[in-house]
Amino acid sequence: MRLRDIASLLQAEVLGGHLRLDLEIRQALGSDLLSRVLSSPCGDNAVLLTGLTNLQVVRTAEMVDVKAIIFVKGRCPRSEAIRLARELDLPVLLTNYSLEETCALLSGVGLQVQEGS
Repeated sequence: MRLRDIASLLQAEVLGGHLRLDLEIRQALGSDLLSRVLSSPCGDNAVLLTGLTNLQVVRTAEMVDVKAIIFVKGRCPRSEAIRLARELDLPVLLTNYSLEETCALLSGVGLQVQEGS
């Protein structure tokens, strides 16, 4: 599924990475614990779903090589996090759905979803 389609499904605002919305996404990793994100294997075409909004989220996403970050619960990431994501050419989206709702919606359209607290 293309990131553009995920954004539409989640009624998400694209905060950065507009030129990379045609990325193919096959998996989503949802967690508010960065240690869980670091210890969870994810495929080549994964997105990170989180309610955390700090700079460490972007650094973690870079380390595990996800293709985009989707911030949930309407929690807008801090400006330095958006700035770093832009430098890394990492798309950033914002949805008002909760982490659980986001995971359920993505699972419902066939994406492989790993969810953890």
